[in-house]
Amino acid sequence: MSEIAQPPSHKTWPDYRAVWRWHFYAGLFCIPFVVVLSISGSIYLFKQEIESWIDRPYDRLRLEGRPAVASERIRAALEAFPGSTLQAYELPYVASDAARVVVSQDGKAMRVYVHPESLKILHAIAEEDRLMRLLFRIHGELLMGNRGSAIVELASSWAIIMIVSGLFLWWPRGVARWGGIVYPRLRRGSRVFWRDIHSVTGMWISGFALVLLLTGLPWAKFWGDNFRTVRRLTGTAVARQDWSNGSPPRAIREESGGSGEHSGHGSTGRGGRTASRPPVDLTSVDRIVATVKPLGLLPPVLIAPPGAKSFRGGNTTWTAKSMTANRPYRVDLVMDGATGAIKSRTDFGDRHVVDQVVGAGIAVHEGRLFGWPNQVLGLLTAIGLVLLSVSSVVLWWRRRTSGVLGAPKVLVPPGFSFGLLVLVTLLGVYLPLFGASLVLVLLLDAIVLRRIPLIRDWLGLQPPREVLAMTEVAT
Repeated sequence: MSEIAQPPSHKTWPDYRAVWRWHFYAGLFCIPFVVVLSISGSIYLFKQEIESWIDRPYDRLRLEGRPAVASERIRAALEAFPGSTLQAYELPYVASDAARVVVSQDGKAMRVYVHPESLKILHAIAEEDRLMRLLFRIHGELLMGNRGSAIVELASSWAIIMIVSGLFLWWPRGVARWGGIVYPRLRRGSRVFWRDIHSVTGMWISGFALVLLLTGLPWAKFWGDNFRTVRRLTGTAVARQDWSNGSPPRAIREESGGSGEHSGHGSTGRGGRTASRPPVDLTSVDRIVATVKPLGLLPPVLIAPPGAKSFRGGNTTWTAKSMTANRPYRVDLVMDGATGAIKSRTDFGDRHVVDQVVGAGIAVHEGRLFGWPNQVLGLLTAIGLVLLSVSSVVLWWRRRTSGVLGAPKVLVPPGFSFGLLVLVTLLGVYLPLFGASLVLVLLLDAIVLRRIPLIRDWLGLQPPREVLAMTEVAT
């Protein structure tokens, strides 16, 4: 949506003004979503710090005697919610922290904070009502479930097109000039100022912005489901991947604090109903804690009981997992509840290479792969995306003509480019919602929009007789 400098006099591939038009239209659709995702994402980068601040009344408590064992803390949480079942127990970071016990009651997960000594219930909150969980749902699905996830995926796909086309438009050609590309020219008037703010910001942040957009795709419902299918067809699928995509009904997912990885262990049945099973032997947790605690796994560390089917089969296998946001340091343990012994251990290096790549990408996306510099880089990129959006609106508003949308005009009939057609096709395959929406837009453009003079003139389109079959996408 930005105002672009005069195109070069020589012929470029693909056509400069055609790319400008697609950059404009992509920005027109993406900007509202880019702003929402940038703001919510920049806050989510500090999830761990924010949750620690929210939970500060329940940590570093004053103890007068011996803290209760884990089984007693869990029992207190279960008694506070009659009929509930254990979903997961979070190993306290320090002995004086309140115990976090996730219980399931009528298919609803509750996080219960239990005093480590008196066993008093200090606080309880539904997992879905936690602030960062709410923010995650805004960022990933706009609070609209799988429908919202598809909208976010579509906006992210077009944002990739917007960034790539913007790089093409502003990439230096001919004699190197750094003003307006590497640094803004601040003394050339407001018109040049806003144009340079847009272009310079885009040149600096585009690389990491693309990384963030691409690493966010595995979470999306449509892209993630297709990714699962491709993995199954290529023989690279695993029994349980280390991330969730979409919004399974009533499921507890990993972003709600790590308990999502345990939602398949039998605490809830179909439709969110609590699955029936024999009572859990809570003393197993004490034995497991004694084994896991000395390992020094990165928090949060969650211990989960066997599922209903495991109980009916006489299996008392538990799990203990480090759910740290820095995924290369995650560890999965399968534990013998009867003895507390480790039956198997899976570290990040033991996972399939595909899971390692996606896991590292997700850690980058969440700002946790290389510590606070990762958070700062993510924050600066989010701020840059908002600045790009604001500056593009300012540029559009200043150059608009009353009564029309203000899209760049087509000066010459478009030609055909086989190379660009192949590139767009590949992007459509990798980003299927982009591909489907592009086909829909082209059909709507050719069949309807260009044949209605009022809409055609407002959008800045050409009459049908002046348009080739592939329009500007194949220029």
